Amino acid sequence: MDKQVYTFDAALYDELKGINILQAVAPLNYRQEKAAFLDSNYRYTPRFNYAKTEVDVFSRKRALYNLPLESLTHPTLITLYQQVIHSYADKLDQFLAVGTPDFLYDSMRYYGEPSVKDIRNAHFILHLPDEPEENETEYDSAGISKWLTAFAENAGYDYDIVLDNTMIANAMVSDIKVKVNQSARIKETELKALAHHELGVHLATTLNAKQQPLKIMTLGSPVNTTTQEGLAILCEYLSGNLTLSRLKVLAMRVLAVASLIKDKHFNETFLLLKEQYHVPDEQAFTITARVYRGGGFTKDYLYLQGFRQMLNAYEQRQDFHHLLCGKASLEQLDLISEMVNEGYLIAPKFISPAIKQPAQLSEVDKFIAHAIK
Repeated sequence: MDKQVYTFDAALYDELKGINILQAVAPLNYRQEKAAFLDSNYRYTPRFNYAKTEVDVFSRKRALYNLPLESLTHPTLITLYQQVIHSYADKLDQFLAVGTPDFLYDSMRYYGEPSVKDIRNAHFILHLPDEPEENETEYDSAGISKWLTAFAENAGYDYDIVLDNTMIANAMVSDIKVKVNQSARIKETELKALAHHELGVHLATTLNAKQQPLKIMTLGSPVNTTTQEGLAILCEYLSGNLTLSRLKVLAMRVLAVASLIKDKHFNETFLLLKEQYHVPDEQAFTITARVYRGGGFTKDYLYLQGFRQMLNAYEQRQDFHHLLCGKASLEQLDLISEMVNEGYLIAPKFISPAIKQPAQLSEVDKFIAHAIK
């Protein structure tokens, strides 16, 4: 590989490492505001606080556009790096608006908004009859940590599990750190799905990215959220742990984002979920808070859309596994496969367990998954 490719790649990584919008939109007072909202009988509007950003957006963007893209000679590399630079420039703008109404517009510019098809898919799922509840073992944060540890070790992953009391999600991966919500309590099927989602995809693609000769796969292809979250839901499905109740949560996220964009207030979106879809208070608050954090975070509608895209790609693309090379996106799969074939990237070492050895799925599960258009 040409020396200037390594030089350019390292310079780009130095400018962009440490940029984490999820951390920037994590409310510092989430638990207090949830308690105030529920105690007020849903009349109080949460006022989330956020850590002050230390990202110098102007300097970062100027440095990005000053990188010597002309030093690259391979057209595939030029195309990919150019797309990444433009994508990160848009992502950087979000940091300036966290906690303000302007954040919604920056979020929509980066992640987009639900289409008519997305909303139709959400309604289809929400109109399916509920599954009977099964009596399953429930795990607290200690049990979750122990189970995830065994999963990671069995897959040969490097990891570091820590408990966190500031999270909205039950668990999430940040680099090779697996954060577990200290207040989490989930049932066994949900825990298995969580393991295949967070470790089987998010941790596996992080580890694969770290083995690449180029750091661009750690930074990620442009707007790789749809693909990464879609892969994670696909692995929940292929492992036999994607329940209808989980799909309904993904569908409600779509409708919550649509409600946000229609200029509905937090309380109205919460009541939409509670009254129209009979969602329990805790879950309705979590879904609504995820969408309204930062000032309006539209990312959550992409999970359902991503699942549909990844299921189609899994069944149709022979180079599908190249999406596990790092933080890849489906739109760049042709470019990434070309880079693997030419030696700029290496094929992924860690293949998600659910992709490597899928479970025997029921005909009902297959029908529902393929009915999402």
